[in-house]
Amino acid sequence: MTFNIGSQQGNINNVAGDQTIHGGQHGDFTTVMDPQALLGLLRTEIDRLGLPPDVARQVNDEVDSLDAELGSPSPDRPTVAQRLARITGLVKTAGAVVTAGGTLAGVLSSFAAWLGPIGDSVLHALAG
Repeated sequence: MTFNIGSQQGNINNVAGDQTIHGGQHGDFTTVMDPQALLGLLRTEIDRLGLPPDVARQVNDEVDSLDAELGSPSPDRPTVAQRLARITGLVKTAGAVVTAGGTLAGVLSSFAAWLGPIGDSVLHALAG
């Protein structure tokens, strides 16, 4: 059986067949952070990596372009996704570990959530 399910919010269970829940069901709903706040976190985490100077320059150029895009009245989400994927690739190429539990991965994942379906490219860059 295959499920093709789009974006969902709330306490949702996708099951094939019957489901019985005893004792109630509870969930926490987290809102997506402001992209400008995420940008600040991204800068902080990139600074902590201690990247080689040439890679740091390229990453910071991408972050500056990302800042300009997010500062526009209507940021172009595909452009934001491309920049985030490039940043992720540069960081990984430099040998920095971007783990699922790490703060940098969390910031990038939050950006991906803000982007919606376009953010999948960022998640693929993280996983790749």
